[in-house]
Amino acid sequence: MEYTYEQLKHKTVVELREIAKGIEHEAVQGYTQLNKEHLIVAISKALGIKHEHHDVVGVDKASIKARIRELKKKREEALAAHDHDQLKVVRRTIHRLKRQIHRATV
Repeated sequence: MEYTYEQLKHKTVVELREIAKGIEHEAVQGYTQLNKEHLIVAISKALGIKHEHHDVVGVDKASIKARIRELKKKREEALAAHDHDQLKVVRRTIHRLKRQIHRATV
């Protein structure tokens, strides 16, 4: 049976071990001792499953990330200066920018 990364991620450890039991590959050797995260990686490697990344649509992710990096520097400066008002503004701005990226992710 063909599996996707998402299907494997939603299975229990017992189900993943049952899948690994039927696979003859060096990546799944010792599958009974692996935890869920390691089992998913091993099974994915054995079956040649690639993890699909999400795409950001409608916003310039690189510029937003650059802005967040700048704000993190300002956050450190505000922390060092004990400027709680500025700290709050910077933190909220970082949060808003991260949410903007999150909303644009498909």
